[in-house]
Amino acid sequence: MILEMHDICKDYTMGGSIVHILKNIDLTVDENEYLAIMGPSGSGKTTLMNLIGCLDVPTSGSYVFNGHDIPSCSPNELADIRNKDLGFVFQTFHLLPKLSALENAALPLLYGGVRKAERLEMAFEALKTVGLEDRVDFRPDQLSGGQCQRVAIARAIVGKPKLLLADEPTGALDSASGKQVMELFAQLHEAGSTIIMITHDQKIADHAENVKYIYDGVLTGGALYE
Repeated sequence: MILEMHDICKDYTMGGSIVHILKNIDLTVDENEYLAIMGPSGSGKTTLMNLIGCLDVPTSGSYVFNGHDIPSCSPNELADIRNKDLGFVFQTFHLLPKLSALENAALPLLYGGVRKAERLEMAFEALKTVGLEDRVDFRPDQLSGGQCQRVAIARAIVGKPKLLLADEPTGALDSASGKQVMELFAQLHEAGSTIIMITHDQKIADHAENVKYIYDGVLTGGALYE
C-alpha cells in the first residue's frame, strides 16, 4: 500500500466562518494502482490532490504515505518527500521558459543534490521514455503543447517517484495531443508506475483502472451524484 487516508477533513476560515472543504475522506491506494478522482469545479478534488501530494496538511484525520505519518512531518520533511517520492503533472506544464527540455526534466534532481552528469543522464532517459529524445535541446517555446506536457511528465518521473500525481493533465491540450498523453500514462502504468489522476472529464477518468468521485467534499466509489 502506497498511501492510506482515514477520516481526513480540511477546513478553511473565510470571512470569520469555517468552511468545510473535505469531509471525512477515506482513501487507500495500492502500489501500481491507476486511480482517477473525478469531480466538478468546487468539489474539493484539487484540495484533496494537494493533501495527497503533501503540498498541504489536513485539519484532522490520519494520512500515511510511503511509511511517513504526514500530519506529523515538518515542512522540510514534507519538501523532501515531495522531491523524492512524488511526481507532479499539472494542466499548465510549469516549465521554465529559458531552460531546455533536458534541463527542465532534470530540475527535481538538481534540487535533490544529484551531480550534474548523473542528473542529465537520468533526464535524457526520462525524455526517451516519453518519446522526446530528439528534442532535448528545445526550449518550451519551440515545442507544441503536447510536447511540453511530455517534458513535464519526464520531469515528474525522472526520480522514479513512488506516486505520480496528475491534475487535469490534458486540460490545456487539443484532443489529439490529449490522446497521446493518456496513452503515455497507460504505458507508464504498464511499466509499474502508481498514478492518481484528478479530472472533471469522464472520458479521461475512464482511462484509469479505478475511479472514485468527489462532490461537495465527500469521496465515494459510486456515481458522481449518488
